[in-house]
Amino acid sequence: MASAAAPADAAAGAGRRRIVVAVDEGEESAHALAWCLANVVSPAGGDTLVLVHARRPPPVYAAMDSAGYMLTSDVLASVERHASAVSAAAVDKARRLCAGHPHVAVETLVESGDPRDVICDAADKVGADLLVMGSHGAFLGSVSNHCAQNCKCPVLIVKRPKE
Repeated sequence: MASAAAPADAAAGAGRRRIVVAVDEGEESAHALAWCLANVVSPAGGDTLVLVHARRPPPVYAAMDSAGYMLTSDVLASVERHASAVSAAAVDKARRLCAGHPHVAVETLVESGDPRDVICDAADKVGADLLVMGSHGAFLGSVSNHCAQNCKCPVLIVKRPKE
């Protein structure tokens, strides 16, 4: 009798999952997100996708480069604006993919740091039931391998089909 109740309990809990999806500006992460939306999230609703983007920390520049050019605060601010724009574009692209799935709650988290650490830490921080990520991309590859070995939650690595 108890075994008959277990599948019903599991099905009831399936709609309350927190699924972290690592996103970047690459097509592999977009494919992983689209695959997750089509194959993982519950069509009945209740799942929450947490889109995590790891922003590389700003590089440390010397006041003068090797060619003798001064790096002014304007140049450094421009580099920072560009990095912010890249992050915003990656998250916006992912949100647009999610827009066709109104039954899924979407949250975003953008953190600065090594993508391996940011993604694993974010999955732990939000209490992820599952981490979904692409196998290659702008910074995925060794990152997916690291996450598969170090994240506390299950990790689903989605390979993009060969064309």
